[in-house]
Amino acid sequence: MMNSQKYNDRIVKGFLISALVWGVASMLIGTWIAFQMVFPELNFGPYFTFGRLRPLHTNAAIFGFALSIIFATAYHTVQRLCRVRIWSDRLANIHFVLYNLTIVLAAITLPLGMNQSKEYAELEWPLDLLIVVWFVIFLVNYFGTIFTREEKQLYAAIWFYIASFVTIPILFIVNNLAVPVGLTKSYSLFAGVYDANIQWWYGHNAVAFVLTTPFLGLMYYYLPKHIKQPIYSHRLSIIHFWSLIFIYIWAGPHHLLYSPLPDWLQTTGMVFSIMLWMPSWGGMLNGFLTLTQAKEKIKTDATLKMLLVGITFYGMSTFEGPLLSIRSVSALGHNTDWIIGHVHGGTLGWVGMMSFAVIYYLVPRVWNTNLYSERLANFHFWVATLGILLYIVSMWVSGVTEGSMWRAVDETGALKYPNWVQITEVLKPFRLFRGIAGILYVTGLFVMIYNVIKTIATAGSGWKEIDLRVGLKEGKA
Repeated sequence: MMNSQKYNDRIVKGFLISALVWGVASMLIGTWIAFQMVFPELNFGPYFTFGRLRPLHTNAAIFGFALSIIFATAYHTVQRLCRVRIWSDRLANIHFVLYNLTIVLAAITLPLGMNQSKEYAELEWPLDLLIVVWFVIFLVNYFGTIFTREEKQLYAAIWFYIASFVTIPILFIVNNLAVPVGLTKSYSLFAGVYDANIQWWYGHNAVAFVLTTPFLGLMYYYLPKHIKQPIYSHRLSIIHFWSLIFIYIWAGPHHLLYSPLPDWLQTTGMVFSIMLWMPSWGGMLNGFLTLTQAKEKIKTDATLKMLLVGITFYGMSTFEGPLLSIRSVSALGHNTDWIIGHVHGGTLGWVGMMSFAVIYYLVPRVWNTNLYSERLANFHFWVATLGILLYIVSMWVSGVTEGSMWRAVDETGALKYPNWVQITEVLKPFRLFRGIAGILYVTGLFVMIYNVIKTIATAGSGWKEIDLRVGLKEGKA
């Protein structure tokens, strides 16, 4: 067995702590702006208005919290699955420092209004260049580790990580091509419908290759590791991988239905979106069927419960997304709270729960101790699950109500609710429930942080050695 001391777990610890810090920041801001939609007086101008805080929330959640989890698990899994230490400790440390510097600068510049006005790509050009620098450093280190590996066979988890780390730079660089006109201002190299098409090619695939494929990679590693059983089907994992990455990249135009984008391109986006049902549910079923090997543990194991709920929401979100890409459904749901519910079903349910499960799995192992309290972890699971359900149900009802009121006409054919404020007043109760759901979810996060702090405080108490190998039926990890 490979000695665990051979691996660099300091970098894993660093990104786990980074995830907790940015997770708190992003979710507190998200809860605040949720209540701003109900109580406008919570907008404190000019720096703390919804328009300034919303991009801060999305960037901190996606590129602060989720990306920290991705990097923590990428560094942890690549060393175990390749059976070598990370290629360069120094490059890993530089990556960690520059990455967190970027998030800090984003937290400063976005409230100041320095914004490219592109979804998930709001940061101005100096920060974009900084991102390119540390991502190249990470890529060199990650692939250097793979090229020097002792284990020749690459397990499916690494395939999903590689797809993510190859595709993200392509998406990011193309969408952020811009002409600077000052240190804090630039204009996109593209214009009009071309700019919109490239933006949503990037925006949709940021969801695909930041919030989906790397989390599938960690599912394929940590799920079998945690239950000490092999993945249900390696063959299905490979089919899942190739079909998903091929289909996903073409689905972006479904964000631009009923726009000046050519009809054939809109239809292409819709068709590829519907095709996504097959590989997405194939991956979900692979996860579920793996879980059936340890179903007796679900009642007591909080980490396993979170994995179960995470995979469930992966299935739900990847059904709902293609559904919303159909023109007739999009006509009702687009730009309404339904879309907000869909997005958060994926982020809070799939990304959030998988992230929490990984934190509960990794913290005791990299600090070589026991989890402080399984009871607190179970409490976190239930309060987070309740928060997710309250969130998405309130947004579903709000979204369908909103879309229906927008479309309603009277007997003369005129709009029945031409006054936008009238519709907003009807939606207030549902949006209030959304804010309460956010409080529940953040409460669970604080419980987890307390649990993690107490767990780390007990480090060094002499926990038993961990078998770091994955038992697999059809091949080595």
